[in-house]
Amino acid sequence: MSQDPPSWMPARIDQAWTRASPYGTQSEPTFSGTLSFLRRRYSKDLTGVDVAVFGVPFDLATTNRPGARFGPRAMREASASLAWCQPYAWPFDPLDRLHVIDYGDLLIDAGKPDTIPAQIESQVAPMLAAGVLPLALGGDHFVSLPLLRALAKHHGALSLVHFDAHSDTWAEAEFRIDHGSMFYHAAREGVVAPQRSIQLGMRTHHAETHGYEVWHSPMLHERGIAEAIAAIHQRVGNSPCYVSVDIDFLDPAYAPGTGTPVCGGFNTHQALSLIRGLAGLNVVGMDVVEVAPAYDHAMITALAGASIAQELLAVVASTRPDR
Repeated sequence: MSQDPPSWMPARIDQAWTRASPYGTQSEPTFSGTLSFLRRRYSKDLTGVDVAVFGVPFDLATTNRPGARFGPRAMREASASLAWCQPYAWPFDPLDRLHVIDYGDLLIDAGKPDTIPAQIESQVAPMLAAGVLPLALGGDHFVSLPLLRALAKHHGALSLVHFDAHSDTWAEAEFRIDHGSMFYHAAREGVVAPQRSIQLGMRTHHAETHGYEVWHSPMLHERGIAEAIAAIHQRVGNSPCYVSVDIDFLDPAYAPGTGTPVCGGFNTHQALSLIRGLAGLNVVGMDVVEVAPAYDHAMITALAGASIAQELLAVVASTRPDR
């Protein structure tokens, strides 16, 4: 009887350290090995890199349940079950087109909370200077604001495509580090252009739009995925855009592991279909936030977050050729 390993099994595992090429998808046992995102190489070297995936383990801005600081770790672990083949709904493997690395986590000094926005922005700046597109794994949703600030220095005011149960545009008299007001400040600061931005899935009452186009949850359910995708493209056009996905866009039945769950949301199929519909947009940055594994069950929220992040990579790859 032959003792040779199966043809699909690599000669070496721990591809986060051992992979010979940054391109392509190679299988290794999903239950073991170093848990980088999608088994990509762990590296701080940005040379030739297209996308840097990194964690932002910050959750001091939450207004309900904390724990999203552990979201990056959970999504990396969940991504192991996705890393052995290309995402099924695309006619290409995004990892054939993109040099993607796992940049690790940003360093957050929780003992100096007022400096955290600047801490995040300064650590993302080298990626942008190198022409690398950031994909952030949160962390609570506040982390989007320093990322937008950094990106706006390179691209000007960005269009925002925002999936969430909450608008995160509650006004306040002075700046606070809060995951419910950062897109209000982003508009006021001019790092986001509300007239080119769209928010989808909201199901917490907020009468003021601050100039954003808002598709509340009942509207999105009624009008459907195809019409929403068309509205996104019409609103954003070819302008540089940032895609931000709060995992509580999903109904708690599909994403219980989050800090501020709201009933009446969307299933995972609907979320992935919407993300796939972003193909062709001029995406310059993106995040998946608010995964809080302490409230999860069987890793379904972390898997949803990792799957959305994988689809976002495919969206970016949709405008690029194979390597």
